[in-house]
Amino acid sequence: MLTTRQIEQLYDAHGAGLFHYIHGIVKCEAQARDLLQELFLKLQHQGLPVVESERAWITRMAHHLCLDWLRHHGTRQRAVERSAAEPRAQFQDQADPDAAEFARRVQRALDDLPPDQRSVAHLKLWQGLTFEEIASVQGIPLNTAASRYRYAIDKLRSMLRPLYEEIQP
Repeated sequence: MLTTRQIEQLYDAHGAGLFHYIHGIVKCEAQARDLLQELFLKLQHQGLPVVESERAWITRMAHHLCLDWLRHHGTRQRAVERSAAEPRAQFQDQADPDAAEFARRVQRALDDLPPDQRSVAHLKLWQGLTFEEIASVQGIPLNTAASRYRYAIDKLRSMLRPLYEEIQP
């Protein structure tokens, strides 16, 4: 069992990234907050085993909570349909209109990725996990994690190329 202080430290270190990861899967802010709370309650009661990567282990717990939630609440398709009505902001609001438009277009490109590619890209780019950690978190082979990331990056490049060309001097 972890102390309140240990839970606070874990939350400070991983809470924001875990929330974005969970939200990217369940597509509902309220549900993402509930699952994040459930995750930290489990951590408080179960404790944290000695692991090579604390972040990867906690993210794997979050991944499994999300999968359980998806199984319980229906197919992935229903989750995708709900997400269309709830846009999520990966980037903070920008005061500069050009920066705000850039953030919106990047977010749209991310949202257009297939869920498996989007989640791998999120773990790699925003969580900083290695492919080995991503494979462990998602329970997939290492090469699958790497190829999903490569496909995601290739798709993002092609979707964002017009934006890049537009802003080049």
